[in-house]
Amino acid sequence: MTKRIIHFFDKLEDRTRGWLSRTPLLYALIGGVGVVLFWRGIWHIADDAGLSSILSVVIGGLILLVTGVFVSAFIGNRLIISGLSGDKKLAEMTREEIETEEEQIRQIKETVVKIEKQVEKIEKETIH
Repeated sequence: MTKRIIHFFDKLEDRTRGWLSRTPLLYALIGGVGVVLFWRGIWHIADDAGLSSILSVVIGGLILLVTGVFVSAFIGNRLIISGLSGDKKLAEMTREEIETEEEQIRQIKETVVKIEKQVEKIEKETIH
């Protein structure tokens, strides 16, 4: 029963993301409302539990640091990588630039697969 529920929501998410990805502004608006409502709920739970502001910051900070989410939660991995490499933000890229980048990633994946096969072949030859 649990697998069926998970499968249902997984498929629902895929369809929703597919539909919303065609309208990025609507996607951002709906996603933003969801995030705000989620954190509003967390805020009220913390208030109901009687956590002080300082204790909330300390506990939240520790959770984020221990789980490795601290930096990515506030600025995101893609933003860090694009900043280090001097790339444009995804929103600033043209469709052609995105397609070119996707093609480069596909080629890199193909190269990695070829290298893996060569390494496996070399390992087999060395073992025998």
